[in-house]
Amino acid sequence: MNLQTTTATAVKTIGIVGAGQLGRMLALAGYPLGLKFLFLDKSADAPGAQVGEILLGEFSDAQKIAALAARVDLLTYDVENVPVAALAGLPKGKPFLPPVAALAAGQDRLSEKQLFAQLKIPTPKYRSVDGMADLEEAMHAIGYPAVLKTRRLGYDGRGQRFIRSPAELGSAFNALGGVPLILEEFIEFEREVSLIGVRNRRGDLRFYPLVENRHRDGILRLSLAPYADRNLQARAQLYLRRILQHFDYAGVLTVEFFVKNGRLMANETAPRVHNSGHWTIEGAVTSQFENHVRAILGLPLGDTSAIGHSAMVNFIGALPPLEEVLKIPGVHYHDYGKQPRPGRKLGHVTLVCKTRRELAAILKNFPGLDQ
Repeated sequence: MNLQTTTATAVKTIGIVGAGQLGRMLALAGYPLGLKFLFLDKSADAPGAQVGEILLGEFSDAQKIAALAARVDLLTYDVENVPVAALAGLPKGKPFLPPVAALAAGQDRLSEKQLFAQLKIPTPKYRSVDGMADLEEAMHAIGYPAVLKTRRLGYDGRGQRFIRSPAELGSAFNALGGVPLILEEFIEFEREVSLIGVRNRRGDLRFYPLVENRHRDGILRLSLAPYADRNLQARAQLYLRRILQHFDYAGVLTVEFFVKNGRLMANETAPRVHNSGHWTIEGAVTSQFENHVRAILGLPLGDTSAIGHSAMVNFIGALPPLEEVLKIPGVHYHDYGKQPRPGRKLGHVTLVCKTRRELAAILKNFPGLDQ
């Protein structure tokens, strides 16, 4: 990665490709540092509109991205589906961070798995699938059950089919076929965890505590931090460090892992701030959002230590009444300002407690957690 000659003190305006809730929270973290933000998004009422100007356009429009670049000092992104081809025309000397190579690797599940293999990071077995014959051959190699996924644009459980028997091969392929696919071994994991790391332009590194994540219908519903396992923390940091150094990375990077028999198996990466790190806004000394901004500017990184024990609860499809939630001690409410619809992330709360026992007691009847 070319770190350019732009200094942190020279940067006044950051352009964010994507104006979703992640972009909104990046801007909110950056304003106390004296920064300004400009977004690119196809929607005029995206969450970022609450905190900054939106330049309307598609992520695939190279001219719109160039127009964004012309008005800012540095670019970053809050989504992974920015076509790399649309970034080819960025002006020389205009930093785009995290680096394009990391963005490209995270957009394709096959490239992602190959990266893990190259860096000796354990993953489930996998095979590339381009046709029905490939799928049959891959199933023979991997065995049942397995998960068939689109290689690109799959998130929140979309673009996936679980295959339990030969009778389901055809329907799974027909549901997803027509695009490059990947078949992955199904892991009977004990839990899912994620590790968020951050590296600045000077090469300094920090890691947040491991987080335990619980999903429903492929969508993250609850994150619990910290997940205290000294051995798994050290192993996850080792793996994440390899990725950060491989790309000469600047910014926040997340890796999601399966835990089975005391071992980690990498599931996927996210080269950006991540939903499982929302708890850091109130539950860590320095949030992932502020540290991302610090990192891409080359500023010193903030302390990533947890403050007590935290839970992040996603609100999917509907928001619970504000008054009902705010009655709960230690709670912090985040409404993204989105129009409700089924399966849509509308907001979250972070609950911060002194002990894990206290946290568990409050979560038993927490509003919105039973969605």
